[in-house]
Amino acid sequence: MAEGENEVRWDGLCSRDSTIRETALENIRQIILRKTEYLRSMKETPCRPSDGLSNAVSLDGLNKLLAHLLMLSKRCPFKDVREKSEFILKSVQELGIRIPRTLGHGPSRFIPEKEILQVGSEDTQMHALFADSFAALGRLDNITLVMVFHPQYLESFLKTQHYLLQMDGPLPLHFRHYIGIMAAARHQCSYLVNLHVNDFLHVGGDPKWLNGLENAPQKLQNLGELNKVLAHRPWLITKEHIEGLLKAEEHSWSLAELVHAVVLLTHYHSLASFTFGCGISPEIHCDGGHTFRPPSVSNYCICDITNGNHSVDEMQVNSAGNVSVSDSFFEVEALMEKMRQLQECRDEEEASQEEMASRFEIEKRESMFVFSSDDEEVTPARDVSRHFEDTSYGYKDFSRHGMHVPTFRVQDYCWEDHGYSLVNRLYPDVGQLIDEKFHIAYNLTYNTMAMHKDVDTSMLRRAIWNYIHCMFGIRYDDYDYGEINQLLDRSFKVYIKTVVCTPEKVTKRMYDSFWRQFKHSEKVHVNLLLIEARMQAELLYALRAITRYMT
Repeated sequence: MAEGENEVRWDGLCSRDSTIRETALENIRQIILRKTEYLRSMKETPCRPSDGLSNAVSLDGLNKLLAHLLMLSKRCPFKDVREKSEFILKSVQELGIRIPRTLGHGPSRFIPEKEILQVGSEDTQMHALFADSFAALGRLDNITLVMVFHPQYLESFLKTQHYLLQMDGPLPLHFRHYIGIMAAARHQCSYLVNLHVNDFLHVGGDPKWLNGLENAPQKLQNLGELNKVLAHRPWLITKEHIEGLLKAEEHSWSLAELVHAVVLLTHYHSLASFTFGCGISPEIHCDGGHTFRPPSVSNYCICDITNGNHSVDEMQVNSAGNVSVSDSFFEVEALMEKMRQLQECRDEEEASQEEMASRFEIEKRESMFVFSSDDEEVTPARDVSRHFEDTSYGYKDFSRHGMHVPTFRVQDYCWEDHGYSLVNRLYPDVGQLIDEKFHIAYNLTYNTMAMHKDVDTSMLRRAIWNYIHCMFGIRYDDYDYGEINQLLDRSFKVYIKTVVCTPEKVTKRMYDSFWRQFKHSEKVHVNLLLIEARMQAELLYALRAITRYMT
């Protein structure tokens, strides 16, 4: 009776047809109640020692199904599925089987749950977006629920991700998810690794590959070096890296496959940055998202501490120190005043090209030494590190040695004139989707800053974008890099640098300590700028190397 979880078909729950969902729910209910009755009967009858293992396997299988139901009861956009999932869980509980409960306080450890849109309270337009996402993935994940602060961006993001993972393309489906695992693992992002391990198996991937990169096909192993350099030091990518992949005899990649792989790698490196930058919590049905232990008397247990959920009211305490509201208010006023002054200076005089180049080099050099005071090595867990090689390779080692990041002039090779057309030629439509996503992130504005309205934030958004590209050695000839130091204070630079270069080291204190008077939606907006600027920087280096190989 140790039936596998695979016998349960969740696909029917993704249908927009309520009768199909009803039939699927009834099948799930019957399977779960059958398993529950079997376990009950085993408890009540004397058993041989050999039956113990069988019962443990049965219980484990049931628990996975119950955790999935818990996720559906909280996160499914269809009300009938949420209600029936909750009903099935209660039915199991009434039969004497312990059911799971959620851990933590919502989709993000950094943002109070009450400030995030609750599933079931969305408007018609948002419901359609949720339903699309659920139909594509079989879940409404925490990344989506945090990105929902910015619906226009979320729609573009989901459309792009769906195309990369599920639509026609050069790479088979299981390769796509495995590359996602490889990319997320470079930043020790167990959240994304766990999601794509499940997706990889769901599309028929070989479980042996998950035992370590050395068990995957040589073709994927060969991608490991590009993954490593792209994630941590993309300026070192050369046409020789590309040639090594395209001319590997029977393990060779085609140009179209390689472009698909590069886009996936950059997408998931950047998504790891968002996951850590916004403190995304484990999914309800994954490890760390639920527990079968009953709540303690205070409804607060050690598992919450280890997940960083210190208390429901922790957001009312400023972990960055005893900073008064008035101090935070003056920070906003000071930033707006600097923006006004810079605009006046722009109108009055323009720096020479030599001065602009000098300011870029100064900012690039200084950015190398922006690190948090609590910066320390993070040792990757075995279940994540097995998906990549050379665990010691990272951004920090490079900067410590004071090595020089070469300057990449956007005037010589840019996304709009070069990268976009190359991607579109080798992987049709994807260049268009990525370009749309870049533009939405860069131009997104509600003309607000903290408590102020009717504010032109373009100068600030450009400073953030260009600072990230500056860290990667990318220079815009027409930008005055002196503006960056005026607009981005040290705590903000530390946060940006950490999210973009070593996201696994982001802490709640870093998140809290920058822009203390700004809304959480504005901090999520910052993260959208960070991940898209990072993705574009990686793509520029990789696509330039491919272009050089082709010419």
